[in-house]
Amino acid sequence: MAEIAISRKKLEHNYKFLERLFDKHNIQWGIVTKLLCGNPMYLKEIIGLGARELMDSRISNLRTIKRIDPDVKTIYIKPPPRRSIKSVVKYADVSMNSDLETMKLISKEAQKQDKVHQVIIMVEMGELREGVMGDELVDFYAKVFDLPNIEILGFGTNLNCLYGVMPSRDKLIQLSLYKQIVEVKFNRKIQLLSGGTSVTIPMLAKKQVPPGLNHFRVGETLYFGANLWTGKTIKGMRDDVITFKSEIIELIEKPIVPEGTLQENPSGESFEINAEDYGKTSWRALLDVGLLDISPDFLIPIDTDMEMAGASSDILVIDLGKNPRKYQVGDFIKFKLKYMGALRLFNSDYIIKRLED
Repeated sequence: MAEIAISRKKLEHNYKFLERLFDKHNIQWGIVTKLLCGNPMYLKEIIGLGARELMDSRISNLRTIKRIDPDVKTIYIKPPPRRSIKSVVKYADVSMNSDLETMKLISKEAQKQDKVHQVIIMVEMGELREGVMGDELVDFYAKVFDLPNIEILGFGTNLNCLYGVMPSRDKLIQLSLYKQIVEVKFNRKIQLLSGGTSVTIPMLAKKQVPPGLNHFRVGETLYFGANLWTGKTIKGMRDDVITFKSEIIELIEKPIVPEGTLQENPSGESFEINAEDYGKTSWRALLDVGLLDISPDFLIPIDTDMEMAGASSDILVIDLGKNPRKYQVGDFIKFKLKYMGALRLFNSDYIIKRLED
């Protein structure tokens, strides 16, 4: 049996920390919920904290949010698929867009549903994921600002999502300048400049965020307390909001070196034998979880005396050395998680999900 859990108290602690931080800087923020994979139990917990703006990249998750609380503002945070526009308009109050024809279709669908759909136009700032090229932004805005039943809520950008391009003061100032140019040229006020994400949070303390940037979209730092510049935990935040444990299903002292002819395993991995390990043994624990659910690279054992030995589709192997803590079959091995590991586990139907505290 394997379980992933969220601590109510620790989640609330991180939420209140961020709430104070953004209030101090007069910044509006919303919570990215895609990590939770639409789990109603967790979404209710997030809404119960007082969050009034939730963001997701899956329409089904936004539908679940609206069913829990129709008054929560929902934001669809990737370019909408054209075949899903009806659902996007129905369940997302706001969507992030960078394609002219898609926005025209959204406008038509919003008219059919008798809604005003808000849009954040995404701007390319070097990460080469979604976003209108900066030198084309004025022309793009000219073609969309008068679309029926569409309100241009703001401009935004994504950084550190694909190639790892980090935000900088210069990039954020450039984004702010784009907003100012459009406002002057079209004599219209742009409400939001959504250039902040978890990776931008450490820049607030260094006063590297320009005043015009007034909207953040936060996921990873809420759940992990992470400073994405240093890889450490932000002072005052918790890094153990989410924990994972898996049951030991076999525990036997075995040779360290495999016996027989070695070829690639089903994952395409090849192993080399260290001659110094011949004749040595260690206690190997088999856990009830595997590559179907998570990669070992995303697991951080709380007990630092153990090492990852490998994994197959449904079994994770842990090297316990001499087993100084006297683990037994039926015991649980506990882990902290990296973001992508938690995402995989929350999305797995084979993992039990719990709330603690």
